[in-house]
Formats: sequence, structure tokens, C-alpha cells
Amino acid sequence: MAISAHATPAFGKADLSNCEREEIHFAGSIQPHGALLVVSEPEHRVIQASANAAEFLNLKKVIGMPLAELEGDLLIRILPHLDPTSEGMPIAVRCRIGKPSAEFDGLLHRPAEGGLIIELERAGPSIDLSGQIEDALETIRTASSLRALCDETAILFQDRAGYDRVMVYRFDDEGHGEVFAERRRSELEPYLGQRYPASDIPQMARRLYERTRVRVLVNVGYEPVPLEPRLSPLTGRDLDMSSCFLRSMSPIHLQYLKNMGVCATLVVSLVVGGKLWGLIACHHYQPRFIHFETRAVCELLAESIATRIAALESFAQSQSDLFVQRLEQRMIEAISREGDWRAAIFDSSQSILQPLNASGCALIYEGQVRTAGEVPGTQEIRDVGAWLDRGNRASVISTASLGIDVPEFSKLIRVASGIAATPISNNPGEYLIWFRPERVHTVTWGGDPQKPFVIGDNPSDLSPRRSFAQWHQLVEGTADAWSPADLAAVRVIGQSVADIVLQFRAVRTLIAQDQLEQFSRHVRIAGQPIIITDMEGKILLINEAFAALLPKGHSPAVRLDDLAGLFHEPYDFLRNIGELLNHRRAWRGEILLRGEHNEAKPLMVRADPVLTGHDRVLGFVLIFTDITDRKEAEAARNRFQEGIVKSNRINSVRLDSKTDLVYQGLLSSVVENAQLAALEITYGVETGRIAEMLESVRNSTLRTAEVLEQLIWHSSRTSGDDKNKK
Repeated sequence: MAISAHATPAFGKADLSNCEREEIHFAGSIQPHGALLVVSEPEHRVIQASANAAEFLNLKKVIGMPLAELEGDLLIRILPHLDPTSEGMPIAVRCRIGKPSAEFDGLLHRPAEGGLIIELERAGPSIDLSGQIEDALETIRTASSLRALCDETAILFQDRAGYDRVMVYRFDDEGHGEVFAERRRSELEPYLGQRYPASDIPQMARRLYERTRVRVLVNVGYEPVPLEPRLSPLTGRDLDMSSCFLRSMSPIHLQYLKNMGVCATLVVSLVVGGKLWGLIACHHYQPRFIHFETRAVCELLAESIATRIAALESFAQSQSDLFVQRLEQRMIEAISREGDWRAAIFDSSQSILQPLNASGCALIYEGQVRTAGEVPGTQEIRDVGAWLDRGNRASVISTASLGIDVPEFSKLIRVASGIAATPISNNPGEYLIWFRPERVHTVTWGGDPQKPFVIGDNPSDLSPRRSFAQWHQLVEGTADAWSPADLAAVRVIGQSVADIVLQFRAVRTLIAQDQLEQFSRHVRIAGQPIIITDMEGKILLINEAFAALLPKGHSPAVRLDDLAGLFHEPYDFLRNIGELLNHRRAWRGEILLRGEHNEAKPLMVRADPVLTGHDRVLGFVLIFTDITDRKEAEAARNRFQEGIVKSNRINSVRLDSKTDLVYQGLLSSVVENAQLAALEITYGVETGRIAEMLESVRNSTLRTAEVLEQLIWHSSRTSGDDKNKK
């Protein structure tokens, strides 16, 4: 019976039309280089196992047996880790099992439905953790660019894992992948720079990559070992194997690898900001198995690499801040010198174009258009502004294919295939817009992305991407894509210009009395709270944004002094207002406004006297900014520091002094990498995302510390066992 394209096919039942939904976490089988046991609690009895378990472990029987009756010390080794409330990463143990006994490495974890899963593989040799990790962490920490970091990553992983080919695979916003860095044997065909369509990695697989960071395939031609019984005795359903490192792989994925000539793989996830940024994909052309300790080293390094990626990408975004500061200063000077801030934007075409690597820029303000560089005609720019008005007026609007997305602009492809725009006020039709020209270029794909597979009549004929020869696609009608750093620059430049626009209009309200109503309307509907007073402090205007902050039923204010009771520190407010009114001293500071239920809302105040050329005071302008996000970011920084302190103190197992010294040295490198990332995130990410990014780095650091602790503890126990045998 054919499977509906909209169905959720069981493991091994998917074809290439519905593999996006294949339930690969319900594999029901494992790879044969290990054995899997499912143990009930609190009885500690084996209720489900891989069919090879007894033979693999040198036992006569496994299913139905209490762990205490199995030959060896498995139960003794795992008892310290059987807290049913524990959560987190799988726990590693070294044990002896069987008759005759042999050493095994075991990983313990709990599926959501209950019980305990024990995955066992033959024990590997101890490795020099300092030699494997310390220098690598220093290399990661000192990488000065994303390209350099990824190149070093490929080298580090090939040196430690020993695979024929190591690729750093980066995803774009549409999910397509690019081989961003590569290290390979010299005789192998290079894949560097090739792209692969998003369909090559189904969404279910991407979610599992986020959850289980390391996946190993020992031999693409393996015979799957089924679980017995197939259904879990605890649930009556297939066992959820999401966290199982032995889990069988989808037949479609195996066929994919066979078509590439790949025999064994190691794939390690790079998760940045809680999202799958890319993969470290290692290929081998002969069967290859790597033991637990090497896999753990790879996972630890990948977490540190992800932390460094977050720092480098944040640092790239922070470069726009310096430009914005200089631009704002030039605009203020232009207002004083020429009475118009717009001259500062266009005093040198490169100053406004360079931060975004744009070819042209246009400002639409109060019905006028000013430009720099190569731009469309004036009416065409107005048409683009009208199109922007029809959208959702987001803080940043961008596309790299304007003529394709909006056919009415197809004639602009030569100069404006790409645009990035930001509104500079709440008024319709007022924008700052950057342009990029069409860039005709060739994209190299690993196979034709338009023909990713061939489906035969028989499911065994599934042949994803039969040919992996390079396929070249000529791309027309598009510009270079806007990077996250570009869009961050658009956002901060736009906000700075919007602030100046708001202040400039407030000044004009005082100067041009005959145009009072026109410009007062602009100020009233501005999204940022503002108050304008005369020279005596009498309130001329409180805009809607400020009024919306005030609690219901508050008394109307006539003078600035009347507002003091609305703040948690009224005397500080009155003191600063007195300095402003009596001594013309500008006020910059933070204040706490009383909210609806007396809660404190933090605001940044920017209060300035408005002077004529003869130093006569016309009045005062007070602009307020809600800094709740900034305060939350500060709280996030404090939580991060507490988390870092916690990670520096993590040592839940007793270690001898020599081993503890190794542990503390490696942990210090991990923490130093995280603190550097936190510093660059703090200065490089927009305020609203700092808490999210710091939390991600904190979690990654704690996870890294946990991996390191398990690895150090496991290594010390292994070394101890080796000595006992002697």
C-alpha cells in the first residue's frame, strides 16, 4: 500500500517524497558495534535489549535478568548514577561484563517514557586529555575570524578523530548548506565551496542534531540489530531512541552515503544561539569506529567552537556601533552649523555606504529624496518607498532579489537587485534605503538541486542524489545577500537617525511657531516618549508615547515639577530639573517611572536646553527611552557571571590532586573562552537579544564543563583500573 505524501512514515518506510517526516527516532534497531539494554526501575531488570546483547557481552542470557545477576560489575558501576530525578547529558561508566569478562564503556540515559537505557561498546584506550584539549582550546579562543576558526576546526578534528575528510558545513537562512571549510587526503576530490539543498537533511534529523550533538556511523554496510521485543514493555510502543548513539540510521541516509562512496562518518553539531548553525561532518572511506573518550573530546571542542562562533558573529555586528556614534556626532554638528542634519549623511558618499558594502543609498524625508552612490531614479525611489509603506513597517526590511520578489521593480535589477531599508519616523514614506546591484554569479552544487532524487517502483530502488558531480547554477537577478551584521547596522543606523529626526523636529517646534501644529503632530505620534517645555518649564507638549507610560487617573501636569510624583525618586527628579531649568545643564541619566501597579519602569532621560544663536533659551526637550531590555540584559550578564562561577566550581566527583589540577586547567580555558564570548556578545548584539545569547553561552559552558568533568572522572577511573590489573 502506498504511503501518503502527507503521512508520517515509520522508520525505514519513507520514500524521498516524505522523508522529511520519517520517524527516525523510532528506529527499533541499532548498529552492531555495541549493545543496548533497557532496564526497569527500581527492579533493575533488563526488559528489552538488542538481539546481539548476550553474545556481545559474553553472557548466556540478558532479557529478564536482574543486573545484579549479570556477570561483572555493571550494577555496581551504575548505582551511583541512578538518581531518578537527574536530567542532562548521558553518563559514562567503565565496567567489566561477561564470562570471560571484558571491559566496556557504557552510556546511561533516561527516555521520556521511563526506565533506563544502557548503551555498551568495547572499551577504548585512555587518551592524554591535556594533549587533546588544551592546545585546541587555545587555538579556538584565539581565532580572529570565522573563516580562520572553521579552517582550524577542520584541522583539529582530523588530527584527533583521524577521518579521511573533515568538513565544516554551514547552513544559510533557507536551510541550504555550504562546505565552508575542509581538510582531506590529497587524492580525494575537494568539496570546499559546494552547496547542498536543504532537502538533503530533513527537519526531523535537524532537530535530533540539536538534541544529540554527536552521531557515529561505523560501517555504511552494517546489518541492523533489532530490539527484542520490538515494542517497549513500559509503553507498548516503539522505544524513543532520540538520545541513543547506537541508533540505526535511516536507509535513505545510508543510500545517500553509499552514492558518495562514504563508508563511515562522524557528525558533530554546532549549535549557536540555540539554533543549528552547522555541522562538523567527518567522512571515511573504510569502516571506522572511535571510542567514547574521543567522541567526548569532539563534543567538548564543538561546544567551544560554537561559543567562539557566537562571539565572532557578535563582534562583526558591533563594528557598526562606532560608525553610528560618528554619524550621530556629524548630524548634531550639521544641525548647529547648517540647521539641517541631512547634510551629515551625505557629506561623503563612502561614509554611509561602507558599513553595509552598498553601492548606493537614498533618504526619503518630508517628500524629498537625497542620494549617494549609484541609485535608481528619484521617482523609482519614491515608488520603492510606497511599496515599503504597503508592508508591515518592520524596523528593517531587506531582500537580495527585489526584481524577482516584486516584478514591478524588475527594471531596477541592474542597480537595485538588493535593498535594505529602515523607517526613520512613524510617518509614511520616510525611509533610509541602501542598494546593491545585481551580481551574476555561479553557484556550485553537489548535484542538480532541481533533481535531488530518483524514485523507483520498488522501495529498495531509492537513489537519492545518484550523481555527486558538481552542478553549476547561473544565478541572475540577485545581489549579494545582506548578512546579519549588515542588518544589525541598518537597525542601529536607522534608530540613530530616527532619534535625531525626532529631536530635530522637537527643536523646530519651538523655533517655528507658525508651523507648530504640523510638527507637533509628528512629535505626538512618534514612538519615543518626549516632553517639550517653554523656558520657564511650563509643559507645551507631552506626546502620546509618554502619556501611555503614565498610570490611569494621574493628575494633569502643567509644569515639569508636577511630574515628580510619577517617579520613584521624586527628589532626584526635582534636583535634575532644577539644574536643567536654572543652569541650562543637560541631563543624562536613568529614572524609575511608577507604573500602573506601582511597579518600576526604567527609563533613560535625555534632556537638553534649546538655544538660539545668541544663547537665548527657547525651552527644553526631554526624550525618554524605555531601557527595560537593557536592564534585563544586565540581569542576564549577572546570571551569566553566576553561571560562570558555578561552572568554575563544578566538581561533583572526588578527584586526586593531580587529576584535579588537569581538570581545573582545562576548565579555566573553557571559562576564558566563554567570558571572551560574553564580552563580545555584550557589545555586539542588539540589547533585546543579549539575554538570549548570554543564556545560550552560559548553557553551553555548563554543558562543556559537565562533559569535561565526566571525561576527566572517566579517564581517572580508567587509569585506576589499568593499574589494578597490573
